[in-house]
Amino acid sequence: MFESIRSHRRWLMFFMLVLIVPSFVFFGIQGYNSFMESDGALATVDGVPVTQRDFDAAQRDRVERLRQQMEQAGQTFDPSMLDTRDARAALLESLLFDRALAREVEDGHLLVTNDRLRDVIAGIPAFQEDGRFSMERYRQFLASQGMSEVQFEERLRNDLRKQMLITAVLESSIVPVTVVERLDALLREQREVRILPIRADGFLSKVTVTDAQIAEFYDRHKDDFATPENVKVEYLVLDAAALAGKSEVTDAQIKEYYDANQARFGALEERRASHILIPTEGTDKSAARKQAETLLAQVRAKPDDFARLAKEQSKDPGSAAQGGDLGFFGKGMMVKPFEDAVFGMKVGDISDVVESDFGFHVIRLTDIRPAQTKPLAAVRAEIETELRTQQAQKRFAEAADQFTNLVYEQADSLQPAADKLGLKIATQDNLTRAGLPAAPSQDKQPQIFGRRLMDAIFADDALKNRRNTQAIEVGTNVLVAARVVEHRPAATRPLDEVKAAIRDRLERQEAGALARKAGEEKLAELAKKPGDAGFSPAITVSRRAPQGMPPQLLTAVLATTADKLPTFVGADIDGQGFLIAQVLSAKPSEVPEPAQRAAAHQALQRQSAAADELGYVEGLRTRHKVTIVNPDFRREPAKAAPAVDAK
Repeated sequence: MFESIRSHRRWLMFFMLVLIVPSFVFFGIQGYNSFMESDGALATVDGVPVTQRDFDAAQRDRVERLRQQMEQAGQTFDPSMLDTRDARAALLESLLFDRALAREVEDGHLLVTNDRLRDVIAGIPAFQEDGRFSMERYRQFLASQGMSEVQFEERLRNDLRKQMLITAVLESSIVPVTVVERLDALLREQREVRILPIRADGFLSKVTVTDAQIAEFYDRHKDDFATPENVKVEYLVLDAAALAGKSEVTDAQIKEYYDANQARFGALEERRASHILIPTEGTDKSAARKQAETLLAQVRAKPDDFARLAKEQSKDPGSAAQGGDLGFFGKGMMVKPFEDAVFGMKVGDISDVVESDFGFHVIRLTDIRPAQTKPLAAVRAEIETELRTQQAQKRFAEAADQFTNLVYEQADSLQPAADKLGLKIATQDNLTRAGLPAAPSQDKQPQIFGRRLMDAIFADDALKNRRNTQAIEVGTNVLVAARVVEHRPAATRPLDEVKAAIRDRLERQEAGALARKAGEEKLAELAKKPGDAGFSPAITVSRRAPQGMPPQLLTAVLATTADKLPTFVGADIDGQGFLIAQVLSAKPSEVPEPAQRAAAHQALQRQSAAADELGYVEGLRTRHKVTIVNPDFRREPAKAAPAVDAK
């Protein structure tokens, strides 16, 4: 019950990250934009709609979580990667799964005990100070969210109930040992081979492509040579993070903040105790008290026997094995009668019998860790950063209103807003409706051109009338407004511009066809009259160690049977030529070490669990009638590569 904190790392970090405090400005502007947008259903679960507003909230959560994860890893965050059609579809599917899972939890009447809930909350890093749960931090954090303890705990309880279902699915997946052994044997199966390549490049000199063939290919594949509609824009960025860098903080301000927040920079008093618990639930209460009083008499007579008696007599499964030791804890972490007793004792004291909701306790206080306050020098950098952030948020709140009004009221230019707020106008060329063009230098380009901004740029008013877009929030406390300065309609590149590329493409295709024909003829010849001229030195290949052999040829090599070797097999390697393999012998697979066998079993177990989870998700979709209403939030269908057949 009071055991040391157990971590639930798989999803606890999720809770720490989703409880981020958005600024007032964020909600103000976002609320205005949401009001202006359609609130229609994107999808339904059991007939209940999932709206654009729901999706936007989930998207903001996802952006902020990914931003923090990548920044902690020292990587640059690019919001545009979350603005693809497939990324939006994946987020909606996740949202729908969560809704369907919630309905499943309700139908199953799953319960999470108070003890489990207490352990989980105590393990959330956001509520810890120096690795230990802090009730003060917990309450401050919830207060910053405008959320009561009851509201937070109910939300957390619901998430734990969902996790119970998923865990049950994952843990029920079983892969038989015989299946593991058979699959592992297939992966280790080996063949000794020599290779004879017949390269397509060797036939290029024999290929002639005419202008007529090029023109015909161009006419049949004009879509391949289309340039999409694109624009050149000017844009302004108002960023709270940039404002923080310009903020000035004085020594006096740092000292004043430190003095006003002593509790935050200190560690409250903590106490360490051991106890013996005699529960009352399901037992005779008077008999339980009598047993506790008997134990109290024993430990007062022989205090050194406390740990032994706790191991033998205590019914607290979390502490009995440790001789009743509960570790250090602060106020607010234990039930009140227990806490009152502990914080009224001196080190070495043994309490009277203490009654709580859990039963009767005999308590021994073993240590006290006094309250401490960190010196100003130790927290100076932290305070300075926080004060800069506070100043930046205040300045951003004021500047955001001006920025929004100026780009709207003086819509023919971004210059007034730039001059008023001291911002620099930047430019970006070759923007399409999909966003930034794919180019080697894209990682150096601003990562602000997400879906909402691109929709605003390509709206009629911005595109045809060259008016500023509205101020659009592209990240937490980051506003952008843009203006189109040049618009280029979609067009097809002229034949003369792409003629050389088409010629090269057709020549290589024809050379590949000639190589394939020559390879098939050589393979037939070797089947009649075996030889080894031109073959490489022998190598050993397997599915686990293909030695660079293309999958097409590896499949053919491993399909050969040991009783028919040596033999020859071949495979056409698209665009490269034809490969012939002389399969010399079949080598027995190596016997795996126990550790390797265990690793293989675990890997297959994970794959099986993932497959079971996917099946469970599909089952939920069916049971709870999940329907995607808006086609823009379905995944992009896979496109086959266009055929390139020269005549």
